[in-house]
Amino acid sequence: MRPIYLDNNATTRVDPEVVQAMLPLFTDQFGNPSSIHDFGASVGAAVKEARRQLQALIGAEFDHEITFTSGGTESDNAAILSALEVMPHRTEIVTSAVEHPAVLTLCAHLEKTRGIKVHTIPVDRHGRLDLDAYRAALTPHVAIVSIMWANNETGTIFPVAELADLAKEVGALFHTDAVQAVGKLPMDVKSVAIDMLSLSGHKVHGPKGIGALYVRRGVRFRSLVKGGHQERDRRAGTENTAGIVGFGKAAELALKFMDDQNTRVKSLRDRLEKGLLQRIPNAFVNGDLLERLPNTANIAFEYIEGEGILLLLSREGIACSSGSACSSGSLEPSHVLRAMNVPFTAAHGAIRFSFSRDNSEDDVDRVLEVMPGIVEKLRDLSPFGGRRDEVSRNFDPV
Repeated sequence: MRPIYLDNNATTRVDPEVVQAMLPLFTDQFGNPSSIHDFGASVGAAVKEARRQLQALIGAEFDHEITFTSGGTESDNAAILSALEVMPHRTEIVTSAVEHPAVLTLCAHLEKTRGIKVHTIPVDRHGRLDLDAYRAALTPHVAIVSIMWANNETGTIFPVAELADLAKEVGALFHTDAVQAVGKLPMDVKSVAIDMLSLSGHKVHGPKGIGALYVRRGVRFRSLVKGGHQERDRRAGTENTAGIVGFGKAAELALKFMDDQNTRVKSLRDRLEKGLLQRIPNAFVNGDLLERLPNTANIAFEYIEGEGILLLLSREGIACSSGSACSSGSLEPSHVLRAMNVPFTAAHGAIRFSFSRDNSEDDVDRVLEVMPGIVEKLRDLSPFGGRRDEVSRNFDPV
């Protein structure tokens, strides 16, 4: 039974071309890019090329606007903490209720330990930002707005260009976590008012442990990691050269396959959704059906636990992820679905299917073959199993 991987928002398979690009950095091109001899110079040139490849992917104006980091979490932390340092007279942050923990956990920490005021903007039942609440939160006291480009669980896309313009009106910096959006959506950061943007290699068929932070030219920045003068004094420490080169190659390939993401991959996602909703009653899609990443489907199957679905799918060789935190031992649904007010009976049974360019129609057919039986089996074991039609969810997902 061929394994089927539908958890690409968690991580992606490293593309073989990426692996081949990385291998020389472990053997022949092993020099330190800060060294002035030929061993260092050749590696320095490879790092510079990777910077250009990322520049092209996001539409940055200059390659030196790209700073390499250890991943999306470091990039998010560096952006937020830098803003508070360069504008110490501003002591407020604006973010959303559905951000990645890399942002929300840091904001909670800053609120508790430094007295920073955090405005957490709510979302509606489709995961769309409350723009009125956002506008009301923007004051001259805000140092930085950090709003993700697209949500990792539902795929809902935020209007970051509009949000950035509004932030500029009060003199705040604007940062976006674009970890899930990059490679799936066309980007041209030089044409929008985004000051900083976070990226991660392993979401675009690159290696883990490598990320990047775009910092627009002219934006004041204070480094998070102190030490040497690497990365133009923005991120100390000897560069992860193999990871950087791999990320660069992955960025080049992501740009090449952008159309595939928005045509073939999107059609696979839509075919899976349509097939599951036709075959399984009491199921609905979470998120904005119009403004959504082309690869992401978050579907709630009412009256059952997502963990049970994942375990039975895994036995069939199918990997995806739960929209709840059940698999981590918590009985609470994910913070994203709670923020969207998805009913308790549905939030626990939410499953995220996330596609990549590696997936095929055969993968969709296999899921459609096994999923109805899995849901039926679990509902028969559910306390609601015999009286599902009597349970009102008081929620219209349309």
